[in-house]
Amino acid sequence: MQKQNDNVMKTKLGIFLAMGLVLFTISSDASAQCAMCKAVVETNLEAGGSKGAGLNDGILYLMAFPYLAAVGFTILYFLQKKKTRNSLTE
Repeated sequence: MQKQNDNVMKTKLGIFLAMGLVLFTISSDASAQCAMCKAVVETNLEAGGSKGAGLNDGILYLMAFPYLAAVGFTILYFLQKKKTRNSLTE
């Protein structure tokens, strides 16, 4: 019975990871700037400045950390759950 539950959990985890991978690879480029930030950057670039060139990349970089933290906590949760379940069956 335990082996069957492990196979079901592995299958569900595999499907979840595959769906996540597909979503990350198919997603389109996001323009992560508010209207005011975009206007300032465009004005700066038109005037010959270079300060706004990496603003969008910086915003996307900062936006990635909450998602990475959520994935990390999810993995830790499943590992702890598996460890607890294994200790109960022994």
